[in-house]
Amino acid sequence: MNEPELIDVLPAHRFDEAALAQYLRQQLPELGPELRVRQFQGGQSNPTYLLESAGPRYVLRKKPPGKVLPSAHMVEREYKVIRALSEHTTVPVPRVHLLCEDETIIGTAFYVMDHIEGRIFGHPALNELTAAERRPIHLAAIDTMAELHQVDVEKVGLGDFGKAQGYFARQVKRWSGQYQASRTGDMPAMEELMRWLPEHAPQRDECAIAHGDYRLGNLIFDPSEAKVAAILDWELSTLGHPLADLAYFCLPYHLPAGVDGLRGLIGIDLQGQGIPSEQDVLQRYCLKSGRDAIDDWHVFVAFSLFRLAAILQGVYARALQGNASNADALQVGQRAGLLAEAGWRIAQNGSGVTV
Repeated sequence: MNEPELIDVLPAHRFDEAALAQYLRQQLPELGPELRVRQFQGGQSNPTYLLESAGPRYVLRKKPPGKVLPSAHMVEREYKVIRALSEHTTVPVPRVHLLCEDETIIGTAFYVMDHIEGRIFGHPALNELTAAERRPIHLAAIDTMAELHQVDVEKVGLGDFGKAQGYFARQVKRWSGQYQASRTGDMPAMEELMRWLPEHAPQRDECAIAHGDYRLGNLIFDPSEAKVAAILDWELSTLGHPLADLAYFCLPYHLPAGVDGLRGLIGIDLQGQGIPSEQDVLQRYCLKSGRDAIDDWHVFVAFSLFRLAAILQGVYARALQGNASNADALQVGQRAGLLAEAGWRIAQNGSGVTV
């Protein structure tokens, strides 16, 4: 549990800080004369910086330098969804102050938002808390997700934030393509899932704001109580099926504990550790979102494992292209296989996962 680690700005992510300071002074009069810029350490694909001066602290997120895929790193979309939620709902997000699409200032588009103080928990086992403190943290995360999914997208001006129908089929197609483009060898479980998922798409389409990466590590909790202070990292957000977010949040229940980078809970005594079971999570979500039941749960879990496997396979392939012989890159590749196998197992045992 900690504040994200801050480092000096990485050489590849440096920009003209004087030009930024000059621009921000016109936009944010409360900014003090001296501006200090540090970078948040971590895996964000959009570089993220802390801006400090005599006034309030801000966070800046920008596109990475160099050529990027047209649909990737869309800080403009992040800004749009955070702004809509902050202005029209009580969903906890930082207040955004400006979006700058003028690339002459620091080389890429960027936006600036408030810095939120609080706690971030990297692993759902919550080892840094007492058993009594763990359940309330998990439930607060679920309640906040349900609140996000209840937002009326038309009313908050996000009706054009994505296509309202067909999210599941589009996502399966997209991540199948991403996997094919980055495959490095045979992964039979992925091949099986790519065949199985389109045939088992959920019967009932639903449309909500889907965060796309909703997990404990992307939430800031109030410093002293079990309450979400802000949802971060909106890079994958779109209009989509709310149960895709729920299934992604529940992936730890389907992955082994003790494997680096997987954040799994299998093998942990959940009850003894004060961690809600998957069943508890689903019931709480139903209660908070007004659902009677959850259909096709195994399909959403299998899809979430498949999607994460495709993402990790991409990371692995890029590491290999950079001739990365380091153990980390190879471990990531092994994790992709583990995820795909878990997904295919759930697909086959499907109806055994019920709510």
